[in-house]
Amino acid sequence: MRRKTSLVLLALAVFCAALAPLVRWYAFPRLAKIPANEYQTMVLEAKNATLLDYGTMTARTVPRVTIVQTLKGDVAASEKIERTAGRDVVVWDGLSYIQGPDGKMVSEVPERYIFDARTQEPVHAPGESVDGDPVRREGIEFKWPFLTEKRDYEYFDAQTRTSNPIHYQGTRDFRGVKVYYFEQTIPWTKVSLPKTMPVAGITPETVARTGTTRWYTTVRRFWVEPLTGAPVYGEEIHKEELRGGTLLGGRAEVTAFAGHVKMREDYTEHTVALVKHNRTLVLLMTSSVPWGCLVLGALLLALALWLEARGRRPAAPPDARTADREPVTV
Repeated sequence: MRRKTSLVLLALAVFCAALAPLVRWYAFPRLAKIPANEYQTMVLEAKNATLLDYGTMTARTVPRVTIVQTLKGDVAASEKIERTAGRDVVVWDGLSYIQGPDGKMVSEVPERYIFDARTQEPVHAPGESVDGDPVRREGIEFKWPFLTEKRDYEYFDAQTRTSNPIHYQGTRDFRGVKVYYFEQTIPWTKVSLPKTMPVAGITPETVARTGTTRWYTTVRRFWVEPLTGAPVYGEEIHKEELRGGTLLGGRAEVTAFAGHVKMREDYTEHTVALVKHNRTLVLLMTSSVPWGCLVLGALLLALALWLEARGRRPAAPPDARTADREPVTV
């Protein structure tokens, strides 16, 4: 009986030992992916910001500028691209909607971002765009890969339509979550005006005819939870200028927007809670379950060997005095 039990325990030990690497290196890479129907909203604010009044073409200080960013998954578009791409694809339709302190629209910039659901690498397909202009992204945008590494990444900048290094700057603690801090600086670069402007009659084409150009610079910062690759917090020190041309009335430049853009507190709290939850799920697949299987397998192996050793132990010899005693007969 002990022999059968030890064989069963040995089989279970081998199963657990084999299951550990399968969960970590086979199941996790296939199960960890962004759902195609994802929907996110994020609100950011720049307090005491500088904003251009397009009616008078003068810059003024305002109490706050609000940026509402939405990301909505297009499931039908994802499935269509997957048929030819041969991998799981996510299509995000994004919108950055900027409004002034009076709630009126300052600008809005739509995006279509197409990427691999598992690695977050761009997938180049028709429709990839920023503000209606076709683009070809390189690097990441919005989200880092699962199991983010301590290294620099290429990060796509929607304003310049280019990818530039975003630098790993160290490990930090953000509200009880271990995060990797990344920073990217975009130097002054000439960029296009948004196609949707707050004043009727002012379009990129009419501004271009005046000879006035738009320039932009920013310092972009992200605090990224490394297991999920999700930013728990982000901010930008952002500045835009209009330069030259007749539109400025002889001025060399005028500030179109300048401010320190930060995630609003309620959205920061929600994001941290959500990332903590998702981190636990990833941790189960990458650490808890694999290590638990290995420990359980080792215990089962030890128990199987112990039972096998007990089953093979020789029986104790009979007492010599009992063996030599003559049987009593009546």
